[in-house]
Amino acid sequence: MTELNKNLHHRRSIRLADYDYSAEGGYFITIVTQGRACLFGEVNDGVMQLNEFGKIVWAEWYRTAELRPNVELLEDEFVVMPNHVHGIIWIIDSPGRGSLQ
Repeated sequence: MTELNKNLHHRRSIRLADYDYSAEGGYFITIVTQGRACLFGEVNDGVMQLNEFGKIVWAEWYRTAELRPNVELLEDEFVVMPNHVHGIIWIIDSPGRGSLQ
């Protein structure tokens, strides 16, 4: 990799080196679109209006709990913004409790 590419794609990891991220607990997640492109909709009068892609992102987030029995998602712990999403995913010790609370 060239020096230019190293600088362009360098990201500092905030992950703890010895932490088991599959362990039970709540994890705050942010996912940003490439180039911060506004792909998921727009904010109008302070309200996020999801477009078709934003609706897919929203649906797939909640589908995670259906597919993974050790994951729990709460309705008020996820938001889709024009170019990113924020959410809290709960890894639980009791498989089968993955539905929304």
